[in-house]
Amino acid sequence: MTLPVQPKSIPEQQAKEIRRLSHDLSNALEIVLQTSFLLGTVPLDDDAKKWRTMLDNGVQQAAEINRQLREYVRGNS
Repeated sequence: MTLPVQPKSIPEQQAKEIRRLSHDLSNALEIVLQTSFLLGTVPLDDDAKKWRTMLDNGVQQAAEINRQLREYVRGNS
């Protein structure tokens, strides 16, 4: 029976830099999310509403990927 391979631990210096970048990315995504929210408070035509929905979906995906990255780093460093 073969034992599962343990992934190598992320070196602390690299993990620290990834956490910093992830934090900065979270801040940038928050700006986009808040801007999209503010766009939702003004009248938009149908095309603009579709674009805003696309924007919201994209930023939510990016935020989820960023969350997964932070979890991965936390679990492997």
